Amino acid sequence: MPVVHVNGIQLHYEEAGEGEPVVMIQGTGAGGTVWQLHQVPALTAAGFRVITLDNRGIPPTSECPEGFTLQDMVGDVARLIEHLGIGPCRVVGTSLGAFITQELALSRPDLVRQAVLIATRGRTDMLRAAITRAEIELYDAGAELPVRYAAVVRALKSLSPRTLDDGEAMADWLDLFELSPAAGPGQRAQMELSTLDHRLGAYRGIRVPCQVIAFADDLITPAHLAREVADAIPGAEYELIEGCGHYGYLEDPATVNKVMVEFLTGAAAR
Repeated sequence: MPVVHVNGIQLHYEEAGEGEPVVMIQGTGAGGTVWQLHQVPALTAAGFRVITLDNRGIPPTSECPEGFTLQDMVGDVARLIEHLGIGPCRVVGTSLGAFITQELALSRPDLVRQAVLIATRGRTDMLRAAITRAEIELYDAGAELPVRYAAVVRALKSLSPRTLDDGEAMADWLDLFELSPAAGPGQRAQMELSTLDHRLGAYRGIRVPCQVIAFADDLITPAHLAREVADAIPGAEYELIEGCGHYGYLEDPATVNKVMVEFLTGAAAR
């Protein structure tokens, strides 16, 4: 199990494939293995070396239950890239992972060759702040929801109506969500970072080639907020994928992988 000691923590990562490196960063509560079902095979087939990691807060990486900042997580990725000697490299992030990626592109452009920002935003609106605060309050109350109920709520938040109306697909998704581990203290710490400060003005200073991928049915990071990020970053490309919710890279991986690989191998890569 590859582990590197960075910024006072133990950071777990995995590698696959050969070629130019791509670092992939997951969102709140998710480990790097989520990428391995669809995105890692697509990128390795395209000739890339793919590095996935478990963010600070997600075991076997240090949980850091005392809490941490977004900049701590940015620093973790920067130190991993430096440790592996792969900078500047391509970086892909989704949700919280996209927040990390765009902040890394801003503060350490020497480490980032291209950035793909999936399901991102550059500010927190009223509804997204309320959702985050409600989830934190539920965790802090020590409430244990019935597993099936929690799975249904997660599905409603994370998937598109197209998937929700597909009985066969939903049976699989609900089974998967029921098997997911309960949130731990590290995930609780990550939740605090979902209330992102207003950063759109700062992102006008990003000079790294960026692609923003948004999902038309995303409740957690709606497409109009992702569009704001693309509009703020000079020269950023924007792709809106229909029929997908927050987990669009799992709902329609073929489309997501196609647009991502085309960006990573296209004119912006040269």
